[in-house]
Amino acid sequence: MPLLILRLVFVMVAVGLSVRLINSNVLAEDPEWLPIAVFGGIVGLAIAVIFVDRSLPRKRLDTITAVYFGMIIGLFLTYVLKLALSPVLPEPDSEAAQWTQLVLGMLLCYTCISVLMQTKDDFRFIIPYVEFSKEVKGLKPLVLDTSVVIDGRIADVVDTYILDTQLIMPRFVIAELQAIADSSDKMRRSRGRRGLDILNQLKNDSKVDLKIYDREHPEMEGQPVDLKLVLLAKLLDGKIVTNDYNLNKVAKLHGVGVINLNDVANALKPICLPGENLQVRIVKPGEEVGQGVGYLDDGTMVVVEGGRDYLNAQVDITVTSVLQTSAGRMIFGRCLAQKVAS
Repeated sequence: MPLLILRLVFVMVAVGLSVRLINSNVLAEDPEWLPIAVFGGIVGLAIAVIFVDRSLPRKRLDTITAVYFGMIIGLFLTYVLKLALSPVLPEPDSEAAQWTQLVLGMLLCYTCISVLMQTKDDFRFIIPYVEFSKEVKGLKPLVLDTSVVIDGRIADVVDTYILDTQLIMPRFVIAELQAIADSSDKMRRSRGRRGLDILNQLKNDSKVDLKIYDREHPEMEGQPVDLKLVLLAKLLDGKIVTNDYNLNKVAKLHGVGVINLNDVANALKPICLPGENLQVRIVKPGEEVGQGVGYLDDGTMVVVEGGRDYLNAQVDITVTSVLQTSAGRMIFGRCLAQKVAS
């Protein structure tokens, strides 16, 4: 409704402006159709502007702001340059001076707008109000890694509403996903396509603030993808979301925060304390003599002493120790009795 009122007022202003222009002495008396043409032209221009405005419903605040501030800076520099060059320029009121000023204004406005549009991702460091006026969720953006997109659990985490932070998807990560999806290896190809599907799911989710980061800074040139992610997270003062153990270590060496989804999943798993009893199916022999290996419903590996004799059977065990790593949790136990079921 406020936009509708604004557009109606805009059309009324255009009508009033055209009527005032017709009644002024600016227009010649002949030909007779000129007032009608002026009225139709101004009102038509106003309607065309409204039509263009409606056809572009989603406008980028950073782009619009870059244009505004670029024009302001360009006009200001034109005025300063005109004063600086006044001793060598023609007379101020001459036609040559006016054309010189117009050309300078055109060149400087274009240059300033172009520079700001190409560096709009860093624009918040120049003018804090731009970042303040934009509703950015959370405190620090989360930069997504290739592995976490292919894994797919990031979409499930987002669905829980636990993340209220902007997600950053770098363009070079999308390129890596596309390269994996185009691989000749069937397994890699399916993983790459899954990653692209997850990315499209996040992009189309209205409750996810996902931004595709197109810019690649000069210091990233020629660097591997993992180091590019670390450098980007450092520049944005953000965190990396990953499942890659090596990337986790590299990021910490550079002082960049990391959210490892494996660590998050392990933290949410039920805690098994030594002395507790569990029931597990032995599915394969272990590495040591007499050991058997089973898995809980959440995928946790259970190594059972004396479990090799109960392959493909459900047994009762008592927990002897628990080992927690970034790769997952391992439970060590000992058989209590004979098999429960086959």
